[in-house]
Amino acid sequence: MNKKILVLFSLLFVGSIFAQEVIDKIVAVVDNEIILKSELDVRAAYVAARSNLSPTDPALRRKVLDQMIDEKLLYVQAQLDSIQVSDEQVDQQLDRQMSYFIQQYGSKERVEQVYGMSINQIKREFRDDVKKELMAQMVQQKKFGNVDVTRREVLEFYKEYKDSLGLIPEKLTISHIFINPQKSERLKKKAKEKAQMILDSLKHGGDFAELAKKYSDDPGSAANGGDLGWAKRGVFYPEFEAAAFALKKGELSGIVETPVGFHIIQLLDRRGEAINARHILIKIKSDDQADLKAIELLTDIRDSIVQKKNTFEYYAKKYSDDKESAKFGGKLGTFEVGKIDKQTLDAVYKLKEGEISYPKRLDINRMVYGYQIVKLDKRVKQHKPDPEKDFDDIKQLAILKKKQELYQKWLKEIKSKIYWEVRI
Repeated sequence: MNKKILVLFSLLFVGSIFAQEVIDKIVAVVDNEIILKSELDVRAAYVAARSNLSPTDPALRRKVLDQMIDEKLLYVQAQLDSIQVSDEQVDQQLDRQMSYFIQQYGSKERVEQVYGMSINQIKREFRDDVKKELMAQMVQQKKFGNVDVTRREVLEFYKEYKDSLGLIPEKLTISHIFINPQKSERLKKKAKEKAQMILDSLKHGGDFAELAKKYSDDPGSAANGGDLGWAKRGVFYPEFEAAAFALKKGELSGIVETPVGFHIIQLLDRRGEAINARHILIKIKSDDQADLKAIELLTDIRDSIVQKKNTFEYYAKKYSDDKESAKFGGKLGTFEVGKIDKQTLDAVYKLKEGEISYPKRLDINRMVYGYQIVKLDKRVKQHKPDPEKDFDDIKQLAILKKKQELYQKWLKEIKSKIYWEVRI
């Protein structure tokens, strides 16, 4: 998820609640857009909390206000440049945000309780603001997305700033073999049989809503009888959408498999390219036996590699359930130590180059986990930048600086053409 949009969304939401509790006034105007004191108060409080500063500090508040004005200017410029954001893009962004909040709070009901409105109401409340932020991002991407630097510019940048570049962080090149216990055919069969039992009950007159409340493994919809609300294409898994959009009003699907399990879907209503469906989800749930088998398999694979019976790459391609990395022999890539998830870092950090960890649990998200063995392919210690060894890292810094300089120049031009005014 785009963190900038997520932070903005959170601030907008809190700001709207705050605005109801104070007498607002306009603190800035940008073209036809306004910035309210309540919005400034919320943003200043957020920035102050992160920086351990006072939210009433005049210098901080002015800096925050300037940033908010810049955001409005970018939106207005996006309008002038005829930047278009489709309803589908906005819907997808809002859905991603809702999924994030549901994951954080544990359920759709908890989100609605905390925010005092339904998920659909939250989406409607902030649809316009999210659209504006997407437009502002797109106008920047259009302007600076293809900025590049020559080798000569990189070397000149290094020569000028080498004493202030800091250190290149420690990096690890790693590979892994991942086994998902939920992929077991025995467990899939067990879950599918349960879904079939529920489908048979529905075909014999069972109440969909009651069965969803009793059996569905989707906490976000089970309490509402499986109701997923209105949605356009692009929100659900492709397999789910293919089945749901093919249904007639009131019709039941068969058993539909997606990466999270088996679904039974019923179409409640349709409006053009939007549908209102409900479902019952039966997840493929692992058990102690499946977990033990996954650990045993990884242990056997590790022993075989150590004994040189075959290579890490061979076993990754043959057994790993991470199909994206499996295609490349399990290679995950090179990462800064600070950007590796804690579970993988704990497994690999104390290894020497070429060594392989013992099986460790890896949680992918709230619904998917597994076990992995990790190989440390290469370690590059923290060091001072070297234009030969670290050319790509230095190049990215040079590009960033060039973009910042071009952006500030461009923003100055925008400010000279678009009306804006501070009213405090």
